[in-house]
Amino acid sequence: MAAPYQEIAAEIRRLIAVGELRPGGRVPSTRALVRDYGIAMATATKVLTTLQQEGVVHARPGVGTVVGPAPRPAGSPVVSGVLSKEQVVRSAIRIADEEGLAALSMRRVATELGVSTMALYRYVGGKDALVLQMVDTAIGDFPPPAQRPGSWRAGIEAAARQQWSAYRAHLWLASAVSIGRPQVLPNLLPHTDAVLRAVAGFGAGADTAMYAAVTVFGYVRGVALNLETEAQAEQDTGMTADEWADHQAGRLATLVVDQDLAGFRALGMPGGFEFDFDLDQLFEFGLGIVLDGLAVKLQRLRAPLR
Repeated sequence: MAAPYQEIAAEIRRLIAVGELRPGGRVPSTRALVRDYGIAMATATKVLTTLQQEGVVHARPGVGTVVGPAPRPAGSPVVSGVLSKEQVVRSAIRIADEEGLAALSMRRVATELGVSTMALYRYVGGKDALVLQMVDTAIGDFPPPAQRPGSWRAGIEAAARQQWSAYRAHLWLASAVSIGRPQVLPNLLPHTDAVLRAVAGFGAGADTAMYAAVTVFGYVRGVALNLETEAQAEQDTGMTADEWADHQAGRLATLVVDQDLAGFRALGMPGGFEFDFDLDQLFEFGLGIVLDGLAVKLQRLRAPLR
């Protein structure tokens, strides 16, 4: 008896064969497979991974998984008997960018590079070690500015925005870094150091300085965790966040009236209230609030003792 993932993969192959799924057309996402077939996310991922390895489908950035073999990306490594750590890590990053971190495996990277799975271990160790190197490489492409900023606030803003850009470029990255048990990585430490340098002139103690750095880092990462979720939701529903909000407007208006939600009423709900949801704007708005609060804390450190 075939495993569930094999049965679902066979059904997708059939749909392609009979023309219901055409070349370049989107195939169901992992979330859609979970919903439609009642399977676990790991099983859904295995379905698409199997089809990708067979060359039946491929991941297209910003679109999802589509019918047809993947074109070789421009500038992708061509292995001719010699492999490098950089090739392995960059290939893994490309897979995670296009298919998500759940699709990443040593076997998947080996297939991408055209080598045996065992050949990878001498360069990057196991998968956990590979993910750490992916994080270090990805964040390393977005270093804090080398030039000393004009103010403490400008320094933190610059570092935070570089982090945000890294998360924007690699939607899997936010879920791969940790706040409670931060990874000690060469390219990650300068981002923490940027905040420590920014608050050093206020005479902050070690605890205050580190909590400031963790708070900023945690805020940026917290908002960034929504980037991948939103991209996946847009693929699954075919609606942007604003379109989804418009679709929910009637239900929201009903709940505002039924529950007599005074805060919403003050904004003009139900009726004329409009809200354009944008994660980039949310990031900037929240960063300003975080730094306003930090400014109050730092100024207190400078205030004379009574």
